[in-house]
Amino acid sequence: MAGGAREVLTLQLGHFAGFVGAHWWNQQDAALGRATDAKESPGELCPDVLYRTGRTLHGQDTYTPRLILMDLKGSLSSLKEEGGLYRDKQLDAAIAWQGKLTTHKEELCPKNPYLQDFLSAEVRASALNFLTRGPPQGQGVLSSDGVWRVKSIPNGKGSPPLTTATTPKPLIPTEASIRVWSDFLRVHLHPRSICMIQKYNHDGEAGRLEAFGQGESVLKEPKYQEELEDRLHFYVEECDYLQGFQILCDLHDGFSGVGAKAAELLQDEYSGRGIITWGLLPGPYHRGEAQRNIYRLLNTAFGLMHLTTHSSLVCPLSLGGSLGLRPEPPVNFPYLHYDATLPFHCSAILATALDTVTVPFRLCSSPVSMVHLADMLSFCGKKVVTAGATIPFPLAPGQSLPDSLMQFGGATPWTPLSACGEPSGTRCFAQSVVLRGIDRACHTSQLTPGTPPPSSLHTCTTGEEVLAQYLQQQQPRVMSSSHLLLTPCRVAPPYPHLFSSCSPQGMVLDGSPKGAVESIPVFGALCSSSSLHQTLEALARDLTKLDLRRWASFMDAGVEHDDVAELLQELQSLAQCYQGGDSLVD
Repeated sequence: MAGGAREVLTLQLGHFAGFVGAHWWNQQDAALGRATDAKESPGELCPDVLYRTGRTLHGQDTYTPRLILMDLKGSLSSLKEEGGLYRDKQLDAAIAWQGKLTTHKEELCPKNPYLQDFLSAEVRASALNFLTRGPPQGQGVLSSDGVWRVKSIPNGKGSPPLTTATTPKPLIPTEASIRVWSDFLRVHLHPRSICMIQKYNHDGEAGRLEAFGQGESVLKEPKYQEELEDRLHFYVEECDYLQGFQILCDLHDGFSGVGAKAAELLQDEYSGRGIITWGLLPGPYHRGEAQRNIYRLLNTAFGLMHLTTHSSLVCPLSLGGSLGLRPEPPVNFPYLHYDATLPFHCSAILATALDTVTVPFRLCSSPVSMVHLADMLSFCGKKVVTAGATIPFPLAPGQSLPDSLMQFGGATPWTPLSACGEPSGTRCFAQSVVLRGIDRACHTSQLTPGTPPPSSLHTCTTGEEVLAQYLQQQQPRVMSSSHLLLTPCRVAPPYPHLFSSCSPQGMVLDGSPKGAVESIPVFGALCSSSSLHQTLEALARDLTKLDLRRWASFMDAGVEHDDVAELLQELQSLAQCYQGGDSLVD
């Protein structure tokens, strides 16, 4: 819409959602840092969709995520609940009590070594900039140790970032040093972003938020419901053209219930806005953990159905092979080496896919609103979609986009990321596809005159035409929306080292990589697929086999036997939506 960004408010609910969100915001922050780089394409993505401008009590401009996150007590490590930018005026209210005061001081958690090194590097860079270029003019952000770091605000809202005379060595966190998501979050948050659920513990076996009913009850309590509503009103009221909400929600634990109640609240209060929910599950699980696996199944099923009721679109995201009880090996990427047991690795891959498939409603020019995206993908009751991505997109030096696409043959070009099995042999009803990070010179074939074109793709005159024709050939009767961007996906530290045989720009190499990978091309898709028929039916079958008397603790958390029976009917009805028909277009 002309005259302003179509703002989106993000909700992160749960600890694994925090991991995915930390990588997501780090990637957005890295993209902001390149906004004024002459080598980059002019802004294709509008950061104001996700970010808000503000001002500290000291008069410094800030640029922070439009974000509300909820997690459990003990999950923040050294991160302060109020953030480090500026203190909320409500937190600075004078104490009226005139009597004797007793102070109880809790020991501070030691800061992650990576963050200590990162802040030290910021201090050194700030000092060098001050000595070589004078004090910063314009806006900045405050590091956790009280040092201001100058940062540009895109779209002409501030001066470009100051740079150091030498390029510092990238700071890389070790997997062993990452315990919680805040250990590698580089982005400063607004004081109203973090909402802690103090009645449940992140660590230990006692006091865990394990069941769907427990999560639902959290947002039924006036304390937490009012706190969430206040934060929603704070962010929403400052938006000019709010297009909707995206929810990153854990499905495997009690946060599935928190997400269901949050989506219900959003639907009731902000009718007509888009609500796109990403249901997140960590990597594969083990057969030996019976209670955890049963709870995971129940939470996933209840969360999926309730979120579908109150969302415009729901997409499960996982590197596991199954949503049900049968363990499946994690998905495989040809050019990635990752440890599926590490949330730090799994969340990085999912965040990269998320950063790509959300492109349509974040574009500067001709964006597709969240509502329109959901309408295109969720027809005839099909509000659940699957995601897939090729990370990185395999383009070798000297290759063109048509060359690379032809290498896939007739196979589906992306790896499935929704734990719904392989997409081969399934039917697609509608899809939204994004390809990003391919240099314009590689968009079309540069054949020597007189050389016969290897395929019809090699005769296309634009990259957009190449992509559209490829999708038409792959799925000839499917409604497809496609976007081609020059902007790559940022994977600089603290993104983990997962890439093999890739150049710093993500080009696929024959030999060993030369230098750390900084950015990559990514091919991502959201699909309404018949694979969901088998997946949802399998969930229902697994539920029917359960003896609920053995899992009384789950039922005692607020779920009735009638609720399970109703859930089974809803799962089976939703599964039938994905059974008939070949595509939207006959």
